[in-house]
Amino acid sequence: MRRITDAIPQMIFVHDATGTPLYANQAVLDYTGLTVEDVTTSEFPARIFHPEDIEKVREEHMAAVSRGVPFEIEKRARRKDGQYRWFLIRFNPFHDEQGRPVRWYGTGTDVEDRKRAEERTRNENVALREEIDRSSMFEEIVGASAVLRQVLAQVAKVAPTNSTVLISGETGTGKELIARAIHKRSNRSARAFIRVNCAAISPSLITSELFGHEKGAFTGALQRRIGRFEAADGGTIFLDEIGDLSIEVQIALLRVLQEREFERVGSSQPLAVDVRVLVATNRDLKSAVDAGTFRQDLFYRLNVFPIHLPSLRERVDDIPLLVEYFVDRYAQKAGKKFKDITSKTLALFQRYHWPGNIRELQNVIERAVILCDNETFSIDETWLKLESPPPSGPLVPLAATLIEREKQMIEAALAQCQGRVSGVNGAARKLGIPRQTLDARIASLRIDKHRFKTG
Repeated sequence: MRRITDAIPQMIFVHDATGTPLYANQAVLDYTGLTVEDVTTSEFPARIFHPEDIEKVREEHMAAVSRGVPFEIEKRARRKDGQYRWFLIRFNPFHDEQGRPVRWYGTGTDVEDRKRAEERTRNENVALREEIDRSSMFEEIVGASAVLRQVLAQVAKVAPTNSTVLISGETGTGKELIARAIHKRSNRSARAFIRVNCAAISPSLITSELFGHEKGAFTGALQRRIGRFEAADGGTIFLDEIGDLSIEVQIALLRVLQEREFERVGSSQPLAVDVRVLVATNRDLKSAVDAGTFRQDLFYRLNVFPIHLPSLRERVDDIPLLVEYFVDRYAQKAGKKFKDITSKTLALFQRYHWPGNIRELQNVIERAVILCDNETFSIDETWLKLESPPPSGPLVPLAATLIEREKQMIEAALAQCQGRVSGVNGAARKLGIPRQTLDARIASLRIDKHRFKTG
């Protein structure tokens, strides 16, 4: 009989009436890495099952045993490599002639895949409810200008692939809308679309938010929590404001892109994940790379398929369509109806610079709809004060200016110290930074420190 049970791949074990293990088949020994002597001790359940699960189902277990009827519970069992997997444990009693249970026969079935699917579904439902509750900037892409058609053509080409997409553009241009369009046209459209605003999460919590954490990983981690990447498994994750990530988080993100796996905070167990990554930024990431605030290798990983969204001032032809769309939208919400929009109002909209782009246009129209008392839509001209046009020449990025200023300061310090970097009279001490940091910046900025040394 033992040879037969050892040939069965399902876990099988026998307990006495008090719950002490008496026997376990080969499947239990292979999974746990324990010996027969190990599994036939009263300490065996505490060694193999997750402490949280033992505590959680103890009363349920004892009540079922006292009734002497079959029952089943779900627990996490520790594998010999240290990883826990979910098992469905079914117990059946064997009674003596007086009807008292003298043995308990148990079987364990691996249900890890089902549990992960259930957890993923719960997170997808949570994300869906959040999305329904959160009013988006606008529900569909509005416009017919040549620059917008070019962007949509790029979306149509890249959407069916699994390539990483870097969406750039000014604040308020609709980068999230483009990300959603890519997801909806992909073969992942039936799965979750998880959005993360990297700039809105505290730097100390962003790692836990993205990759999850184990119970006790840090103060306040009272239970295990899966991160956004795990919730997006099989679907798409959209990382907005990617330029705000710290270097440490950039390294972890690079690993996900390269190896398709990550670790929860407080765990050393890698988790495989199948997620398509879309990112967006309103910053110049190339300048950030030059400034040393963004990893070059991560930039190359993200910049597989770049899409640049034009500003609203580059889409002047789309403004009448957008105005009409937003007026209809907010008029319905306010219970109003407008018969026409004055040409003067449209001309004012088209002349304005729109530094806040479509988001600013949306807000202005919502305010005007609330204030308009007749059937002709119009706005107060003082809301859109015409400012001097932006400089026509090329703008020098702030990062480039800062880099040049940094180079000048280092060269001035080297000149004063006659090319000496370290020591009491070295440039590092004069600048108030570690010698290693100064050496790295000298190499990065390609400064020839030898030319400052005297003969």
